[in-house]
Amino acid sequence: MKLSANLSLMYTERPFLERFKAARRDGFRAVEIQFPYDTPIAAIQQALSDNGQQCVLINVPAGDLMQGGEGLAAVPGKQAEYAAALVECLAYARALNVTCVNVLPGRCPDENQRVFYLETFKKNLHTTAKTLSAFGITTTFEAINTRDMPGFLISSSQAMFDVLAELDMGEVLKAQYDVYHMALMGEDVCDVITRHAELIGHIQFADTPDRHEPGSGQLNFDDIFCTIETSTYQGWIGAEYKPSKATSATLQWKNKMASAIAQCS
Repeated sequence: MKLSANLSLMYTERPFLERFKAARRDGFRAVEIQFPYDTPIAAIQQALSDNGQQCVLINVPAGDLMQGGEGLAAVPGKQAEYAAALVECLAYARALNVTCVNVLPGRCPDENQRVFYLETFKKNLHTTAKTLSAFGITTTFEAINTRDMPGFLISSSQAMFDVLAELDMGEVLKAQYDVYHMALMGEDVCDVITRHAELIGHIQFADTPDRHEPGSGQLNFDDIFCTIETSTYQGWIGAEYKPSKATSATLQWKNKMASAIAQCS
């Protein structure tokens, strides 16, 4: 399994540029960054080079989403702002040799406007995938649970798969499947991964209900890791959790994962 560490949530006890070295010391040869845009490209390039790491994923800028707003990707009337965000993202993605870029659909605060938000999102997503595919970059988009983000436009794997079927863009557009978010929405994550691995371009994980490391909550990660290993999924698997203590002290799951995979493969 190809593991990456999400440096936006992990190693946050350290300044951002020091997280690369800490992750590499713990065996992570790949990282992902939610929103790298506050850090100069050259500084991130240097950190990756110094530690022999690859950055496998970033998100398109999402406007006010993380502060409780609607975001950019689905909001009618914000198409120009989203286009500018995509330009900024492309500069980072190309310079960092990112293989995958994720789009966050955002919130729809008025259910009566949902159809308009969804249409706007699909148009922006189509443009994003066409733009990024010219540079060999896969576009993904993500469903998020409605406990953490009420009103989120896409909150189930089926909703993601419906969009994929409608846009029908093949390998250049995939779903990002987040085990934590979808488990909170009541999905059987092992069943979804087994049946729909070919539609998934990136996987992320954390335990429920508190988004901490595997083993801290309710999910059976032996089964989850074994399911991923024995499925047809070939992409990266991102540890995107909020450590319950210093990050390096939460990595017991890596040894358990290796044991589980050895038994199931």
